[in-house]
Amino acid sequence: MSFDLVDLENLMVDDDFAIIHDALNHHHFVLFKKQQDPSPRAQYELTERFDPASEEYGHDKTADNYIHGYFMGIPNQPQVQIKGHGFIKSFMGLQDIKLRHPHHSRTYSEVISEDQGDDAYTRFNRWNIDAGLYDLNPPKVTTLMAVQVPKCRRQTILYDDGYGEKLTAPLNMLSPEDQEFFRTSKAEYAPHPYNWVKPAKMHPTGLSVYTEGREKPESKLPPIDPSKIQILPMAWKNPVTGKLSLQVHPAPIRKIHCADGSIIDILKEVRDLMYRLQRPAISPQYVYAHDWEEGDMVLFNNHGVSHTVVGSLKPDDIRVFRQCNLAASEPPEGP
Repeated sequence: MSFDLVDLENLMVDDDFAIIHDALNHHHFVLFKKQQDPSPRAQYELTERFDPASEEYGHDKTADNYIHGYFMGIPNQPQVQIKGHGFIKSFMGLQDIKLRHPHHSRTYSEVISEDQGDDAYTRFNRWNIDAGLYDLNPPKVTTLMAVQVPKCRRQTILYDDGYGEKLTAPLNMLSPEDQEFFRTSKAEYAPHPYNWVKPAKMHPTGLSVYTEGREKPESKLPPIDPSKIQILPMAWKNPVTGKLSLQVHPAPIRKIHCADGSIIDILKEVRDLMYRLQRPAISPQYVYAHDWEEGDMVLFNNHGVSHTVVGSLKPDDIRVFRQCNLAASEPPEGP
């Protein structure tokens, strides 16, 4: 859903915010055009209004140093993070910063060949939800603002998983038995999940990782507090519509807790099962690929959709975005 001529710098009227809140929970994605003016403070305040008791950025910097290799906080509003690509001499109190756009060649086994052309083809980077998944609750909403984008060029996203699909879900995609399974099951995530999974190679769709024993052993992770390990429902309930979304981060999940009390703890079985459940939703007809323009401010429902970075950028491309999400004041609600 798209809104024009909205002054996000001075969005103080509760009735106006109620419209935005309702739109996000019904459509999961809200776009504001021509938003070059909102300050980092205004972006933080907009994000915080979805959960007034939240104030901390959604990833802990100590536990998630891998994630923070792609982000850096604005000094006077550290919950708003800078992400993108290229060398930036100066930006909002940051000097001589080097931004790095994710590229599949760093984390995938199946790298697009030079014959295919890295400029013409690309991959989903990693399907995910914005969440630390260790100690901190998953943020309810992410706000993402395009400050500077490279000159537009089209790239084809390759799946390469045997389904014969390329790109230039809803729960009813699944059988009643599968729906009952994820309604009644819970996902357990690894401690310090992104450090744990970092060495593993991604599946070509970005929806899973290969099980090859590459994950970091617990002895090489930061100190672990068992009370901070997260076990979350697979199905998250929308607070406005009451509908359920299958919300599982497929990379750092390590166990599934079933309704009968049993636990699936063989990692390959966990990943294969999640891939089967989640793969229908990333077929091209269910994926929205946003064509970014400078000044776009996007909000997405982090408790209702998954997202991914796409695109292969050239070394001299400059891409600057501002992102904000806040660790929720409460865990997601299950069925």
